[in-house]
Amino acid sequence: MRTSYQYRLKPTKEQAKIIDNTLDMLRCQYNYQIGQRLEWIEQNRCSIDRCSLLVCHIPELKDKPNRFSQQASLTQLKKNRSWYKGIHSQVLQEVSKKVEIAFDRWLKGDTNGKRSGKPRFKAKGQYKTFTYPQFKRENFQNDKITLSKLGTIKVIIHRQIPNGFDIKTVSVTKKSDGYYVILSLEDKTVPTIKPNFDSRNIVGIDVGLIDFIVTSEDERIAAPKFLRKAERRLKSAQRRVSRRKKGSNRRKKAIKRLGMQHKRVADTRKDFHFKTANNLLKKSDVIAVEKLNIKGLAKSRLAKSVNDAGWGQFISILSVKAENAGLKVIAINPNGTSQECSSCGQKSKKLLSERTHNCPNCKISLCRDLNAAINIKNRGTHDLKAQIMSSMGSL
Repeated sequence: MRTSYQYRLKPTKEQAKIIDNTLDMLRCQYNYQIGQRLEWIEQNRCSIDRCSLLVCHIPELKDKPNRFSQQASLTQLKKNRSWYKGIHSQVLQEVSKKVEIAFDRWLKGDTNGKRSGKPRFKAKGQYKTFTYPQFKRENFQNDKITLSKLGTIKVIIHRQIPNGFDIKTVSVTKKSDGYYVILSLEDKTVPTIKPNFDSRNIVGIDVGLIDFIVTSEDERIAAPKFLRKAERRLKSAQRRVSRRKKGSNRRKKAIKRLGMQHKRVADTRKDFHFKTANNLLKKSDVIAVEKLNIKGLAKSRLAKSVNDAGWGQFISILSVKAENAGLKVIAINPNGTSQECSSCGQKSKKLLSERTHNCPNCKISLCRDLNAAINIKNRGTHDLKAQIMSSMGSL
């Protein structure tokens, strides 16, 4: 089992300055390596895609920068720019890994084939995290953590690390309200499937903007709308930033206050998602959800409400919590879940404004979202049976 714990750091002024300088130097190296790769693509781009039998017009390709060639150049970097010796070698090598991941997502796509946008250069203050890929457990004792090149830093321990978990990686991140350390933990002895797992204990959930979720058992949780409720405070903080002179200390303070306001909204939403996910997993062993195109919905006229709801973050948290608990989340095809009757299967088209499902065939009448949740449960049950049969067949 893999999980992460986040703790707040309390560095001294000198340590905070070192962290800020480290982040800025890593940002410069990140931008340089991004530039190297983009320059290679530009220099080796050719409009000619074929040659004659006699003459080849396509120029010979230059060496393509990759993760390992860029990591190898870091030795010379430390000789030419001695201030980079103040950064741990593995932390510096992680920059090349980040660049590689960014370009792979752009050119190749993720495991589902979805491609991200072109990697961008990071402006000052936009590079906020660096990682130690290896860490010894004895360097984290009581309420202090010892990090290479940073020294011993005080940590606020709000919960203890469970027994048996090994610390795999350590990341230091800067947020609007201070510095945090994120520990990636692993325990291979924890079973992946709950011993008393019951595949029949399944529930379907339909996410929405009026009700955040409606379950197939007709349980409802209203959408909290954290961003909408905080809009007045956010607008006031944004106007304060706009009135300040660029580059002034007062503007920096105003920007920090604005960032803290946004962080408060994000933290409140995340806490709501965690609590909702925990409540669902306490009652059910299998949860069926729709595999929505959230990025597409976030570009519609409902963009602000969709982003405020945070469906993507909620489903991600639900999936991770379920996996850690030995339970299961099934993503099903969302097409027609609102139009199809959960009782007889008859399809009847309805507008988004129609909130009640009235079937012309079996005459059943129930809430549109409840009807969709029951359909999601039925499809999830079907997909789960197919997965079980497939796994039995492979054995």
